[in-house]
This record gives sequence, structure tokens and C-alpha cells, in this order.
Amino acid sequence: MKAVTRADLAGSIYREVGLSRRDSARFVEAVMETIAERLTAGEAVNISGFGVFEPRDKGPRMGRNPKTGEPAPIAARRVAVFRPSLLLTTAMNERRPDAGEGS
Repeated sequence: MKAVTRADLAGSIYREVGLSRRDSARFVEAVMETIAERLTAGEAVNISGFGVFEPRDKGPRMGRNPKTGEPAPIAARRVAVFRPSLLLTTAMNERRPDAGEGS
């Protein structure tokens, strides 16, 4: 499975929309910066038909060092989570190679 990069996104915009390569790259960067700024400010970012990016606060907890097995404290932190829209989830499941087969 290949990951989609910023360059891939900019290339898609270049081909589909017709912006120059430079403007397409700037567009992708502007969108990414805006999403990051909103999440950093504690706001959710809702992209209709795609999903919601949300900041979540995780409390401190005890974890375990996988190498030694010793308990290790994990500090409280803020994370970004993504919840896909129903449209995206449906589209993903319709495009699976085994879609429609009984499990």
C-alpha cells in the first residue's frame, strides 16, 4: 500500500483543476496549515463528505517500557483524531476487493 504524499496531492490538483504546479503545492500547504492551526487552537475541522479532525486531550497514565517491561509514566498530551464521514466509510467499503462476499 502506497502512502499519498503532499506532492501527490499537489499533482492531482495540477491535473484536475489546472493550477500551476507551484500554485497547486501552495494550495496543499495552505490547507494543511489551516487544519493544523485550527487543531492547535482546540477547534474541530469538519470537511463535509470526508470527515472531522478533532483535538482530544489524553490524561496521564502508566504504561510499560516494551524493552524492559518496567512501568513507565506517560504524560498527559493532546492528540488529533479523525472520524470519517458515513459517505467516506461507505465508499471505502464498496471499493474493497472482497466487498459483497459473505464473511
